[in-house]
Amino acid sequence: MITILCAACGYLIIIFISSRPRAVYLVDYACYKPPVNHRVPFATFIEHSHLLFLTHPKTMYFQKQILERSGLGERTCVPPAIHYIPPTPTLKLAWEEARTVIFSVMDHLLAKTHLNPKHIDILIVNCSMFSPTPSLSAMIINKYKLRSNVKSFNLSGMGCSAGVIAIDLARDLLQTHRNSNAMIVSTEIITLNSYLGKERSMLLPNCLFRTGGAALLLSNRGVDGGRAKYRLLHVVRTHMGNKDKSYKCVFQEEDGEGFVGINLCINLMEVAGEALKANITSIGPLVLPVSELVKFLVGVVRRKLSKSKSKFSSYNNNYVPDFKRAFEHFCIHAGGRAVIDELQKKLKLSDEDAEASRMTLHRFGNTSSSSLWYEMSYIEAKGRMKRGDRVWQIAFGSGFKCNSAVWKCNRSIQPPVLDTPWADCIHQYPVYIPDILKI
Repeated sequence: MITILCAACGYLIIIFISSRPRAVYLVDYACYKPPVNHRVPFATFIEHSHLLFLTHPKTMYFQKQILERSGLGERTCVPPAIHYIPPTPTLKLAWEEARTVIFSVMDHLLAKTHLNPKHIDILIVNCSMFSPTPSLSAMIINKYKLRSNVKSFNLSGMGCSAGVIAIDLARDLLQTHRNSNAMIVSTEIITLNSYLGKERSMLLPNCLFRTGGAALLLSNRGVDGGRAKYRLLHVVRTHMGNKDKSYKCVFQEEDGEGFVGINLCINLMEVAGEALKANITSIGPLVLPVSELVKFLVGVVRRKLSKSKSKFSSYNNNYVPDFKRAFEHFCIHAGGRAVIDELQKKLKLSDEDAEASRMTLHRFGNTSSSSLWYEMSYIEAKGRMKRGDRVWQIAFGSGFKCNSAVWKCNRSIQPPVLDTPWADCIHQYPVYIPDILKI
């Protein structure tokens, strides 16, 4: 009888241990630093714009005014194809950009982590706009001769928040596969996306998107826990695509001369506000201290009881928790100046809280899903990342999506951090960025 009870207890212990979520660690990551000759200073951008739109001066003037208000600096980069006059968006050059960016960050990360490519168990690549066949993940498998049983995934069409989606996918896979690691590559290949038409909403990517990419190594192995930089605490994904106004959210011009304001057909900031509110509602109970959580829940109840008919009341009249009590650092996707301004306002963050996002936008531009990692690297290069610090990464994407990832720092990271894209310029930041930089 005692033997049977002992055996039963043993089985219960095994079931309990096997059902516990496995810790997922970020061993390390690497960001792509474009070569200096890919730089696109304001003067070069304006000269090219003038030559390309010689018969449409209003289009050239529009791009100039967007650039003046963008928050970008003089050192952002674009791939060689966009430097040509006119640009040459060919499939061959897109492949060259993909190989340059992806192999660079992969080589850098493999060297930093001393990982043999044949030991990669899971490979996830996310690139929204360039989705060739064979896939980008197949290109990596061929280049590094990964094992034939590697579990590979290629994510496309998910916008700037696809990097967090890739992390969520890797986390789920690492819960299933014991003693495994996952390599994630996040990038946006922009060679094919140079727009030479007159529709002003489609000219915005010309002014904002720049070359970039990042590679991450995640692991559930206990042996990696000691050397890992971060531990993944939470991933919260919010998808508003079930609402037509979110799914059909497109740019629309206003009539008028000179600088034409760009609005969304269905107000973009309203949609973003709703997505952020839903994401906050989900992530709040996971991270907030009890005092802030009570205030937040009371605000939600009051809002529901008021039954206000104002379409903005659901967000503006609701209590916004003090997330600075839950996080030491914030990485807001550097999608554009308006995105950073709006999130800083809604979340009641200080200028220092938003500094990493603004400086990333200034130095590297909008690098889509990889921008969060340039921001993380900025915080590290500034010597602000300490053991136990919690980081909130927030990204918006097409569809419309708001996705969050929460990390906890495993060890203090002391500058100088020489193997980062900020190594040659971190001493120059932060810089003052005027509302309008006259060119």
